[in-house]
Amino acid sequence: MNEALLAELRAALTPARVRTGATELGLYRRDASNIEGSAGVVCFPRTTEEVQACVRACVRHEVPFVPRGSGTGLAGGATPLDHAVVIALTKMDRVLSVDAVNRSAWVEPGVLNLDLTRQVAHLGLHFAPDPSSQQSCSIGGNVANNSGGPHCLADGVTTSHILAAEVVLTDGSVVVLGSEAWETHGLDLRGAFVGSEGMFGIATKLCVRLTQNAPAVTTMLMDFESVDAGAHTVSAIIADGMVPAALEMMDQLCIQAVEAYIHAGLPTDAAAVLLVEVAGLPHGVAADAARIVEIGTAHGARSVRIAQDEAERALLWKGRKTAFGAIARIKPNYYLHDTVVPRRALPDVLRQVYEVVERHDLLVLNVFHAGDGNLHPLLVFDKREPGVMARVHAAGEEIVRISVEAGGVLSGEHGIGLEKRDYMPLMFAPADLAAQAAVRRAFDPTGLANPSKVLPSPAGCGDLQHVPEGAWV
Repeated sequence: MNEALLAELRAALTPARVRTGATELGLYRRDASNIEGSAGVVCFPRTTEEVQACVRACVRHEVPFVPRGSGTGLAGGATPLDHAVVIALTKMDRVLSVDAVNRSAWVEPGVLNLDLTRQVAHLGLHFAPDPSSQQSCSIGGNVANNSGGPHCLADGVTTSHILAAEVVLTDGSVVVLGSEAWETHGLDLRGAFVGSEGMFGIATKLCVRLTQNAPAVTTMLMDFESVDAGAHTVSAIIADGMVPAALEMMDQLCIQAVEAYIHAGLPTDAAAVLLVEVAGLPHGVAADAARIVEIGTAHGARSVRIAQDEAERALLWKGRKTAFGAIARIKPNYYLHDTVVPRRALPDVLRQVYEVVERHDLLVLNVFHAGDGNLHPLLVFDKREPGVMARVHAAGEEIVRISVEAGGVLSGEHGIGLEKRDYMPLMFAPADLAAQAAVRRAFDPTGLANPSKVLPSPAGCGDLQHVPEGAWV
């Protein structure tokens, strides 16, 4: 690492918050994906001014930098390459102000998703995006990846819940994109920034929209003898004119893994279960729930379990949200994509996923946001087995291609990062990629903000590089 750069960083942040030890560099060389990189130094700023100092020092010395939240990303977006400076925002974790009347709050990027909801719960409010990692993911990370979650079917993904962002650009200047007003004029630069995966600058404060808690909620679990039956039920519910708060599906292997962990009485002999939640005014919720039970029964639901109280509802959701961790009971490692396909294509795409996995001699757990077709096929494996990684990545690529060919997209909420960067031409023509690269250059002319992510060469006009040899583990 450049000693002059280290000296500047230590002067700006104090030596205790500029780490170069083997432990820190090892921990921060990757996010939660299966991609490893290399960090040169890890910085822990506490203020906007300290973030500015870090960025200016990196640009002065022409060293790339990577903003990082909690490191829960699954696409390698926060994986540093070529000994980049990691700017970790976890110490910027304050809720700065809450406006209960206008249902908004200013927060720092290191605030954890679920912590924000807990802090405003007494006001009858919550932060709507709810990824499965919401106990540990940060609001800044949600913004970087435009995260979703089970309730994004009705509530929308993160971009629908960010009003404004204070951002440090690569020239060290601070700008505010968007406004506390719910509608603004001119270019939607806030919208461009949300989902930019750290390539446009670093958010240091965020104005989030808070959502009022629903007066009534009903959560139900249906089980089916086939995955097709569950998928067709999802389409039928939406076609009937209802948009539930959530529509989630788990297949048999996932049900079995989850039940072994939470002991919630899930039907482990079922081919699939559908977790459905409706929220709103009491009479409307009751009517929708009754109609959904009718639709499910007509499509082959063997039984319908309706949560009788908040404790049972929480238990059912615990099963869904701990699915990723529960797979450790089957195999120690997993590889996950999050493609999105049209709802009508769900049965056919799921059949093809099972065929691909069987052909590559792997196991898959399907747990996904069925309401908006956001697939989460978990390929489970033991990376110590010779040759298994080649099979895993070959199967993953096939799943991506199948999804796009079905009219789908590369990612619903995990981002592109390094994982799907080289798949971008499957969706975008050269002119599209060049336009995206031009937007990136408008925000970051230096090319030093999280380089080598999202855009494949030559769309990045030469500023992108290949993933280092041996980066996949």
